[in-house]
Amino acid sequence: MDKVKYRLNEPRLAPRRTKLEIPGWAGKREPRANGSREQVWHCVPFSEGAQYGIELFFPYDFELHVRTMNGQLTLEADWGEPPAGGAAWPPFRNFGDNFYTYQILLDLKVEKGMAIRTEPHPRFYTDRTDTVPIAVPALIRNWWPMLFFCVFKAPPEGGLHIFRPNEPFAQIIVIPEEASFEIEPMGEEEAAERELQARRIYNSRPKLAAGTEWTSSTDTVFDGTYRHLHRAAKEKGRAG
Repeated sequence: MDKVKYRLNEPRLAPRRTKLEIPGWAGKREPRANGSREQVWHCVPFSEGAQYGIELFFPYDFELHVRTMNGQLTLEADWGEPPAGGAAWPPFRNFGDNFYTYQILLDLKVEKGMAIRTEPHPRFYTDRTDTVPIAVPALIRNWWPMLFFCVFKAPPEGGLHIFRPNEPFAQIIVIPEEASFEIEPMGEEEAAERELQARRIYNSRPKLAAGTEWTSSTDTVFDGTYRHLHRAAKEKGRAG
């Protein structure tokens, strides 16, 4: 099993594998049943994507409010006295009014040939208040010994981002450091094989979905076809 090792400047910044919070940012604990409202965790691709990375939590006891007013970015918080150790304080800085940075001082060491990439926390996509910080994607290679700062997109005019104690503000995923692939059209044989797979799934859907169909409160019909195939594929993979 590959490992990601970490070194901290702020103990409460300790990362963890991203978890779905239900109830919480991932929605309510509603069953897959007629009349239920759709929740993002009902979707297996979203659930897997959301839990693929490492989440980072705001490590301070105060809230930070980031605003854009009259084209100017402001960072409002009760910073208090700087901590011992000589770290930059305050740790958040204006970055040209269109962005701001957090002097995060976090070291994540990944395996050779891998890198880490910052991105918005999955709760950004479920939030209806538009107050979740928007981490800007950045790829850091494993030979660089410290993630010195994380960049965030500034809120729009009149907008607000809020960092709260012990609340996740960004996610990190581990990816190959080189995107060593090419994009090309499928050949006729390969395309025909994929089309045959799609038709087999479509024709088998009534059997695969049996007993799992439900209609949401917005009259959207769901079933467990993907979930069943996903489970079968994982079991086949474990069996070699």
